[in-house]
Amino acid sequence: MIKIWGRVNSVNVQKVLWCCDELSLPYERIDAGLHFGRNNEPDYLAKNPNGKVPTLEDDGFVLWESNSIIRYLAMQYGAASGIYPDEPKLRASVDRWMDWVLSTLQPVERHVFWGMVRTPPEQRDMAAIQSFADEAGKLWLMIDAHLQGRRFMEGDRFTLADIVLGAYCRRFIGLDGIARPQTPALQSWYDGLQQRPAFQRHIAPALT
Repeated sequence: MIKIWGRVNSVNVQKVLWCCDELSLPYERIDAGLHFGRNNEPDYLAKNPNGKVPTLEDDGFVLWESNSIIRYLAMQYGAASGIYPDEPKLRASVDRWMDWVLSTLQPVERHVFWGMVRTPPEQRDMAAIQSFADEAGKLWLMIDAHLQGRRFMEGDRFTLADIVLGAYCRRFIGLDGIARPQTPALQSWYDGLQQRPAFQRHIAPALT
């Protein structure tokens, strides 16, 4: 049985859970991180010296970093699914978006999420939060332009790129209290993702 260490309100854990459901993989999830603790305990640090979540255990194999985890799951258990394409150009395109989220989108969007969701209203610096939201909006406009005429991020099938970007899009489109640009193609793509049972189970619940 696959074990996933991590709390359900972590976007990086959510990506892994979503991927497992898309691949119909059974797993055991163990709460860890924030108020659950455990991630700073010696036994956890022996698995993941970063002390972050998620961490995957699969028959003695231990892996951390969420994008690496979902790539592994797709290659190990989902080769026939097309979720991580074999064709080199398509796979490279999928990888490009997964890396872009970590290098470019996440560093900006995390300030909006933490400011609006994990900061009490009376302590929020709305000018600063909106400034970061404006930066994030420019990045999502780039995705909106890419999605024009497309159903999914790459190719004509759902891939890991849709999981990674979809999890973060939930934290932008689904967040009240900030101004956002008009992104019709992005909204159409996001509406499609919301119909997926795995999205409804792991991504759609209230942000906390």
